[in-house]
Amino acid sequence: MFCVDAAVVDLGRVRGLALLKGKGPRFRHVAADAFYVPSSTGTGGYVADLAADSCTCPAYEETGTRCKHLWAASFFRDGAPAALPAEPVVSEVSRFTYPQNWPAYNHAQCEEKKRVQLLLRSLCDGIEETKQGMGRPRMPLRDTVYAAVMKVYGTMSGRRSTTDIEACESAGHLDNAPAYNTVFKYLGQPGLTPLLKRLVDESARPLTAIEKNFAADSTGFATQTYVRWHDFRHGEDRRVQRWVKAHAMVGTLTNIVTAVEVTEGSVNDSPMFTGLVERTAANGFDMREVSADKAYLSHANLAVVEGVGAKPFIPFKTNSAKSGSDAWERMYHLYSLHQEDFLKHYHKRSNVESTFSAIKRKFGAGVRSKIPVAQFNEVILKCLCHNLSMLVHSIHELKVEPQFWMSRSEAP
Repeated sequence: MFCVDAAVVDLGRVRGLALLKGKGPRFRHVAADAFYVPSSTGTGGYVADLAADSCTCPAYEETGTRCKHLWAASFFRDGAPAALPAEPVVSEVSRFTYPQNWPAYNHAQCEEKKRVQLLLRSLCDGIEETKQGMGRPRMPLRDTVYAAVMKVYGTMSGRRSTTDIEACESAGHLDNAPAYNTVFKYLGQPGLTPLLKRLVDESARPLTAIEKNFAADSTGFATQTYVRWHDFRHGEDRRVQRWVKAHAMVGTLTNIVTAVEVTEGSVNDSPMFTGLVERTAANGFDMREVSADKAYLSHANLAVVEGVGAKPFIPFKTNSAKSGSDAWERMYHLYSLHQEDFLKHYHKRSNVESTFSAIKRKFGAGVRSKIPVAQFNEVILKCLCHNLSMLVHSIHELKVEPQFWMSRSEAP
């Protein structure tokens, strides 16, 4: 692998100069040695204080090292050098790498779909059918849920998924293959949501003996619906695309989703944290660490993590107080006096972002459903499909033998 040679120009200086050249007109002097520096990727910006050598950007708050915004502000005040290397010189050095069991990985990839179908059949067998009275016989719920999962797994529309669903019926995984409009109808029922979340929980339980450290975050999924209104002030029609947001707790070793909640895109992250922690613990996981970004920082969230026997790793904000609850002060002591050790644990949080990336790349970054309830359910199904895929890899790489719907005393 490669690393930056110690003799070359610091990468922060290179990026700071590039930021000044690209967005120089938007730089502003705030007061004394403080300057407003625009973000390189978004529409906002940060305040870089050259006297205190501090910045309000996330990179500085998390690491405490001089960031590109401080370099850019310094160049803005004192003048930029004529030129800096566009890219730092790199040299090849040896460093620790994580081995990959390629034979097991390849085998898992080759037979994933077949294994997923078998695991899903076993999972759906635990769905309890509601008793029906008079009227036309309903399609079995377990068959409809199975078909809905395979539709999302195949990333195709309901109509184009018909062939795959009928193939599952021929293979004996379904008693009756439901029509595509039946799948649409069931996905739009609010009563299906608790069942789908329970299936996500159950699909993660075979890994209770493996996962000890967890990370929480949220991500948005685009919909095909829009909010429209007429702007009387400007005399024109406007529209904004709707988003739905998945809030998830993820195991940092296997990237399994242990709990998920889906809301409208405008819902804040922090209030959803307690439910994710409690649900993960209730599913039998022995939680040792929970990491999350500073959006989840609150006394209540730290208390709920310690309440399940885990240790929180949530970075503080620049304006965070030193004193507070016992959980708050314990984490503040670790964060301020042992920051390197804190960051080593906190950086496990990147696994939840990797999980969201994998879900979107494999099963789509948007939803096809038009009805809001169906959109929520479709996102939950994406998480379920991801869990089944992770179980297949765990079968080959960790020698896990998944068994669903076991009692807590029987669980591994």
